[in-house]
Amino acid sequence: MKLVTFSYKGFTRIGAVTSNNEVIDLNYAYQAFLESEDKLRADLIAEAYIPANMKGFLQGGNESISIAKEVTDFALNNRNSFKQPLVHTFEDVKIEAPVQDPGKIICVGHNYREHILEMRREIPPYPVVFAKFANTVIGPQDDIPFFPISEQLDYEAEFAFVVGKRARNVSQADALNYVAGYTIANDVTYRDIQRRTLEWLQGKTVEGSAPMGPWIVTADELTDPAGLDVRLTVNGEERQKTNTANFVFDVQYLVEFLSNLMTLEPGDIILTGTPGGVGVARDPQVFLKDGDVVKIEIDKIGYLENKVSRVGVE
Repeated sequence: MKLVTFSYKGFTRIGAVTSNNEVIDLNYAYQAFLESEDKLRADLIAEAYIPANMKGFLQGGNESISIAKEVTDFALNNRNSFKQPLVHTFEDVKIEAPVQDPGKIICVGHNYREHILEMRREIPPYPVVFAKFANTVIGPQDDIPFFPISEQLDYEAEFAFVVGKRARNVSQADALNYVAGYTIANDVTYRDIQRRTLEWLQGKTVEGSAPMGPWIVTADELTDPAGLDVRLTVNGEERQKTNTANFVFDVQYLVEFLSNLMTLEPGDIILTGTPGGVGVARDPQVFLKDGDVVKIEIDKIGYLENKVSRVGVE
């Protein structure tokens, strides 16, 4: 199942993407399903099990996912039978980042062997962990803002997973049961700002520096996060290429490691690291510029494409 957050006529809601690239409004679809069975308080029941925001939906766990699957067929067969639109075309909506307000965005550095080598580092004994914040999140149809605070804007293709239920002290054996699904992210970084102190946070948390999407592919559809090709291009030129088999620390390890440090909550997003080929490590160095189009493709998920757009400059 592909879960999206979308905007329609000024409202932001969640949906499921069909094989025909239509978007089913899951909250309205469940309301309509309940009304068809003459249930009272259908709107309140729907809000409890299939709320219109992704983090609330993920908090419902497998029960909410199961209901969402059930109502997709109902919506497609009854699309014009209710006052609220149940099904939209892609052209009618704006696709947003899948999770608009993650409680935590946890990023892993130095997690691909080839990237570690190009950065002239050693394989770390433990994951290198840092954070981005919710202010950085933008969607697949948004431009990457390029602020006049630096000329060293860099890209980082990232395979990301979304936490599906509260996780504390989880074992690797059980780890994937706590993953709701997978998406694509770009850990956009202002390199000189990142490196002006030992701690990376400054260069990682500038507004709009975490494009994500276009959707979450649920874990029951993408059952194995290993062995997925990852590719990033800038204006069609390949800059990064790897496979998630090259992780130093895989998804299972990261769930165990992080959940032993902190409680992971539904909607938290973990960026698993970037491969070799970042602009700062090239010879000569090459950074993003106004108008560049950055595209990240990952097997079994799809692609995330954003254009770079300078802001704040006359």
